[in-house]
Amino acid sequence: MSRLCGGLLLLLTVPALAQNQPTVLTLPEVIEQALGQSAAAKQTQTSRDQSYWQWRTYQASYKPQLGLQGTLPGFSRAVTPVVQPDGTTDFRAVRINNSNVGLAVTQNIGRTGGQLFVASELQRFDDFNGGLKRYNNQPVAIGLTQPLGMFNSLKWARRIEPLRYEESQRLYVEERETIAQRITELYFAVLQQQVNAEVAGQNVRANEELLRIGKERYQLGRLSQSDLLRLELNLLNARQALAQSRLDAQNATVDLQSYTGLRAEQLRLAVPAAAPRLEVPAGQALLQARQNRSLVLAFRRRLLQAEREIALARGTTGFQATLAANLGYVNQAGNLWDTYAALQNQQQVRLTFALPLVDWGRQKSIVKTAELTRQQVQADVAQEEASFELSVEVQAAQLGTLAEQLALTARADTLALQRYDIAQATYKVGRISLTDLTIASAEKDQARRTYILALRDAWVAHYRLRALTLYDFERQQPLAAR
Repeated sequence: MSRLCGGLLLLLTVPALAQNQPTVLTLPEVIEQALGQSAAAKQTQTSRDQSYWQWRTYQASYKPQLGLQGTLPGFSRAVTPVVQPDGTTDFRAVRINNSNVGLAVTQNIGRTGGQLFVASELQRFDDFNGGLKRYNNQPVAIGLTQPLGMFNSLKWARRIEPLRYEESQRLYVEERETIAQRITELYFAVLQQQVNAEVAGQNVRANEELLRIGKERYQLGRLSQSDLLRLELNLLNARQALAQSRLDAQNATVDLQSYTGLRAEQLRLAVPAAAPRLEVPAGQALLQARQNRSLVLAFRRRLLQAEREIALARGTTGFQATLAANLGYVNQAGNLWDTYAALQNQQQVRLTFALPLVDWGRQKSIVKTAELTRQQVQADVAQEEASFELSVEVQAAQLGTLAEQLALTARADTLALQRYDIAQATYKVGRISLTDLTIASAEKDQARRTYILALRDAWVAHYRLRALTLYDFERQQPLAAR
């Protein structure tokens, strides 16, 4: 195990650039670079930024809005029908300008769904044919528009949008941990092939030496032709395995580089030390997952959205009314400044309503559909929540088993190497058969591969638990967005 954990470096060489010094990278370095430059990490950052600006949009809807609108100019030159005093219609050529400009401050009322406004409007009318000019001025007006019995989107947004925003922040951390998990898988995919290449290279050199010794023994009559042919076949198989492992390593490297955005033409990957051996009770992991995971907020948000759809169905199909009221001052004159003299009071109150009398069950059907959708969402959330909790508990429980498995495979790797060294030396002095040496070599190779796979499983499980709980059990602190 010491030769593995003591900083073993495995080299994958791109043939065209074999003369270049390869870049030495560890697993944390690859993860850190990928989280800064990979397409997946940039996409995650973009999603987070989008959620932030959606949150800003929601917040702005509760703040006063200042707006300017108008028509400048409103010139018209046409022949239009004009009603005469006797009730007949005459067509007259007109040349007029009807322009206006208004300034308004509006404030939404979240609790009631209404809107308050303070406005000012100025209108100018010009009749160029008649030489007439008039101003209509409303310096100030205060008003309220209040829906009655209608769906209040602002009220539901106040309940849902904070959850959505917090969910996006947690999801950002989760996705980064998921990226780290995926990079770990790709890292060990390359590492596994590099181990195969290293093992194959060692086997080629060992079989070349064994074939040389075998030829000497064959000439002395101490080795059968069958064993000599077997030695040659072993060498050919080792060379073929070396070529295939190099090809597989290059393909795995392309996958790693494509996902992480690494631009190194050659990669030297260090075999990581064992993953932190942590004892994480399932209850503690589940507690952290409930406190930190975005999925918990997503469950609440989906239930609220289902309730919102019921409120929407009821608020758009039954009795609906809108109360509009405003008061202010207004005046008209032929001169702009004269409109500010002797201002007249202006009040308006208007209540509009709609009540379906016969809809053949339309309202009931729409509401019932929304209620059934809510029931389905509740069932789905309950099932997904149970599955989520089970996955957290299982992952926490597996940490100890994977750590034990890693220790066993490391010991097996050391023993298999020692056994092969002894078998190779014993074969050279003719005390064991070629079959025994071949078995020892195969066991050595398999033990090395098994150790790397166990190391991979331990590190993948480490990052998977972090992603499932958004908690660093090694440092005993929640994972924060970076």
